[in-house]
This record gives sequence, C-alpha cells and structure tokens, in this order.
Amino acid sequence: MMLDHIRAQLPRLSAAERKVAELVLAQPYSVTQAAVGAIAAHAGVSQPTVIRFARTMRCTGLPEFKQKLASSLINGVPYVHAKVCPADPAAEIAPKVIDSTVAALIKCRNDINAAHLEQALSLLSQAQRIEFYGLGNSGIVAADAQHKFFRLGMPTVAYADSHVQTMSASMLTPGSVVVALSHSGRSVETLEAVKVALNAGASVVAITASSTPLANLATVALTADTPEDPESFSPMASRIVHLALIDILAVGVALRQGPRLISRLEKASQSLLKKRLYWEP
Repeated sequence: MMLDHIRAQLPRLSAAERKVAELVLAQPYSVTQAAVGAIAAHAGVSQPTVIRFARTMRCTGLPEFKQKLASSLINGVPYVHAKVCPADPAAEIAPKVIDSTVAALIKCRNDINAAHLEQALSLLSQAQRIEFYGLGNSGIVAADAQHKFFRLGMPTVAYADSHVQTMSASMLTPGSVVVALSHSGRSVETLEAVKVALNAGASVVAITASSTPLANLATVALTADTPEDPESFSPMASRIVHLALIDILAVGVALRQGPRLISRLEKASQSLLKKRLYWEP
C-alpha cells in the first residue's frame, strides 16, 4: 500500500518532503482530491517540493501518485492512519471512523477462536436462563443482546446496574449462563458480578479484550482487541465489534434450534402487525 510505503520512507525524506508525507498520512482522502497548489499550501512547502515528493515515491508525477494513493485507500483499510484529529476537515472524519470500524471487524473475523465460539454456542443453546451484564456503553450492547435472544424463545434479561447484576448473579443456578460485556475487561463491578455468578454455579461467556481479568475469569471468552482512545472518545469500534459477536452468537443458537424456531419468529412477527401503519403509495 502507498501509505505503508510512505511511512517506511519517512526517515529518508528531506525536511520539506517529510512535511508533504505527514500531510498525506494525516489526510489521505483530501490529498487525492486536492490540486498541487492546495497540497503545497497545507504542507507549508513549495509546489516543486510536492512534485519531487511524488517522484520520490516512485511515481512519474503527482497525478500518478494520487491515483496510486486512491487505489490503496480503496483496496485496503489504513487502520493505523484512521485516528481522527481536531484539525481534520469534515471530508476526513467519515472515512476515518468507518475505516476504523471496518478494520476492527476484519481483525475480529481473523482472530476469532473457533473452539471458544463452539463452546459458547453450546453453553447458550443449553442454557436454562441467560443474563447479559454490561455497564455504561456495554450496557447498551447488553440490551441489544437481550432483545435478540428473547426472540429465540429463551428466558433472558439484561442488567446495566452493578448492584442488580450482583444480586441477580447470586440467585443463579447451574445451567444458567451470564454473558459479560466489557471493552476494557477491567471493570471492578463487572468482575465482582461474574465472580458471584461463577460461585453460584453459572457459566460465564465474556466478550472483552484478550488477556484481561474478565477474559481470564470467564468460562469461555470471545475476545475483541480494538485499539481505541477511551480518554478522548467512548469506545466506538469495539461497540460495533461486540454487537457483531452478539449477532454471531444469536445466529449460531438459532441454527441449533432448527425448525421449531420458525413458529416462534412467526408469532413474534404476527404480534407486531397491528402496530404498523400501512398505506397505498
């Protein structure tokens, strides 16, 4: 990819060409659309410097460089360059946020442990009761998970209050499953509820980052490692990845239910007919 090539060449560039390189790395989408004068102005260099930079990148000139840059953005997801900055123009924000999410989903797809997924599906398919625990942002994901699983005809509930989580966990029995969601995997309240659930005989499926206290504590962990800066923004890409993992679990459990699931889904669909407004176009 062109972006990777530019990063590799940074130490070898002149001071002026390095300014152009840093602009390209920070705002690749804008550069593909900008004229040579605009690129030079934003980088604080002369127009000939921009042309020299393009040739240093093994291109005949700026048009070829922009073409290769655009091609690399289409064919690959530049996750390492997707961090938004205060100076980013509006044209950069959307692709950077979307690229980060796509990259996180692809990483999750490649990293998912098939044996752990199989174990999680077995636990959930045979569960007498499923409880979803999440705090803050993860509480929203837990509510979405509960909405998906109760449509499968399973006794489920979602709790986003740490006190309620701990109390409910203490009343679980063997055969129950807790799905604990946490981006950091280090929430003291979530860990406490999980320990109580395990002591009560329940199993715990964790959706969290790898090698975290929650992942190590759980019966089985589905890990999602999505580098984010929680100090600046609430986790975004990790939320989408966690939702995707919930979808995977829901689809897997549904497939194991077979034909009996169809009648349940039809009943749920029929119950909503009177709540929808229909009209002729």
